[in-house]
Amino acid sequence: MSEEQNEMSFLNHLEVLRWTLVRSVIAVLVTSSIAFMMKYFIFNKIILLPKNPSFITYRMLCSLSKKLGTDGLCIDEIPFIVQSRTMAGQFSAHIWTSVTVGFIIAFPFILWEIWKFIKPGLYSKERKHARSFIIISSFLFFLGVLFGYFLITPLSINFLGSYRVADEVNNNIDLSSYIGLLRASVLSAGLIFEMPVVIYFLTKMGLVTPEFLKKYRKYALVLVLILAAIITPPDVISQFIVAIPMAILYEISIVISKVILRKEKKEAAKL
Repeated sequence: MSEEQNEMSFLNHLEVLRWTLVRSVIAVLVTSSIAFMMKYFIFNKIILLPKNPSFITYRMLCSLSKKLGTDGLCIDEIPFIVQSRTMAGQFSAHIWTSVTVGFIIAFPFILWEIWKFIKPGLYSKERKHARSFIIISSFLFFLGVLFGYFLITPLSINFLGSYRVADEVNNNIDLSSYIGLLRASVLSAGLIFEMPVVIYFLTKMGLVTPEFLKKYRKYALVLVLILAAIITPPDVISQFIVAIPMAILYEISIVISKVILRKEKKEAAKL
C-alpha cells in the first residue's frame, strides 16, 4: 500500500471518529433539551429529594435501625437550606443539570456509537456480541447511577449537611455545591460499575489475566477503599457500604477474565 493510501486511510479513520463524536454530542443535546423542559420534575422529584428526611434511603435505614433495637440511624431533620448566591446561579445549575441528565439518558446510544467505531478492528465473532455489549454496559452504568443516587448521595448529604464545627455556624449550602456532590456521586458510581466491562476488554487484549488480578487483589482492595473514601463522606460506615459492591465487582471481573481465557484456549485447541 502506498503512502498516499495510508494517509487516506488514516484521514478516513479520523472522519469516522469525528462523525461518531458529532452524533454522540447531538444525542446528548437532544436528551438534555428534553431534560431542560422537565425542570420541575427533575429538581423537585429527583435532585432535591435526597435532602428530604422522608427519602426512601433514610426510611429504610431507620427501619433497619429499629429492627436492631435502636433508632440511631433514624433521621428527623437535615439541618441546612440550599441557596443560590449568584444572579445566574439557578439558570447555570438548570443548564448543567440538564446536560448531566442528558448524558445519562444518552449513554446507551454513546456506547453504540463507540462500538460502531471500533467494530472494523474486531473479528467477526466479536462483532456478534454488539447487542450484549450495549445491554450489559448500559445495565451496569445505570445500576451504578442508582447506587450513587440512592446510597452515596443521601449518606453524603446527611453527614456533610449535618456536620457543624460550632453552633454559631449554620449550613447554608450553595446550589452549585449541592448539585456538584450529587453529580460526582452518581457519575463516579456509574463509571466504577463499568469495571467488569473494562476487565473484559483488557483480557481480550492480553493486558490482564486472572492470575494478575488475583496477585494484586490486596492492592486492588486498598485502591477500592481509597476510592470509597474519595466519593463518600469521611465516616467508616459510608465507606464500608460503598466498598462492598466495588470489591464484589472486582471478584466478578476475575471470573470474567477466567471465562474469556478458557474460551480462547478451547478455540485455539480446535485449530
